[in-house]
Amino acid sequence: MITDRKKWFFKGMRDGIPIMLGYFAVSIALGISARNAGMTAPQATIASALIMASAGQYIGFTLIAAGASYLEVVVMEAIANARYLLMSCALSQKVDSALPLRHRLLMGLWITDEIFGVSVSVEGRLNPYYNYGMAAVATPGWALGTLMGVVLGNVLPVRVVSALSVGLFGMFMSIFVPPARKNRIIAALVVVSFAASYAFNAISAFDGISSGMKIILLTVVISLGAALLFPVEKEADHAA
Repeated sequence: MITDRKKWFFKGMRDGIPIMLGYFAVSIALGISARNAGMTAPQATIASALIMASAGQYIGFTLIAAGASYLEVVVMEAIANARYLLMSCALSQKVDSALPLRHRLLMGLWITDEIFGVSVSVEGRLNPYYNYGMAAVATPGWALGTLMGVVLGNVLPVRVVSALSVGLFGMFMSIFVPPARKNRIIAALVVVSFAASYAFNAISAFDGISSGMKIILLTVVISLGAALLFPVEKEADHAA
């Protein structure tokens, strides 16, 4: 049993090295965002080590910089990270039904888009130590990259920091641009999101609404509208 655990753990570490390298590069820009929000290097590093969610952390840092309330941050984080609930449900179907709760909780803690993508592709039952191995190398990469971003943000000239900050926006663009190029509905929703965000900030009638609440309202309204107007067809419908 112990030998099997070691085998899966080291296999996870090996498969997690590319994830760690990508995390380190991306999280530097995230660290700069944390620094711009007024966070110290230890605070940002601990946040990355415990959360490991690029979109969720960026939104959190943005809300902190905007002076949002705790409630606004909690609500927005729940919305931004809701996809991990679906990933957890998917992975729960790959583990042994007798897997103890402590292992399920630890696996849930370290679910990211990349770790999920690699884990779900494993043939047969998923051993939790495979996830632990990936997390053992991916988490330090994410946290150290964030630390590096805060340090660079404190020592580099303002112009250089501003330039590096664009890196995170580039990462998010790389997420929605490819699907938008393939799907006109997604492309239209992206345009609507940009236009609505601009309108919320340009129209004086919305000045009384905080920046954090504006983000929450736009996310919920646009997502709900898209789900109602353009529901995703079930696989069964495609098969028919």
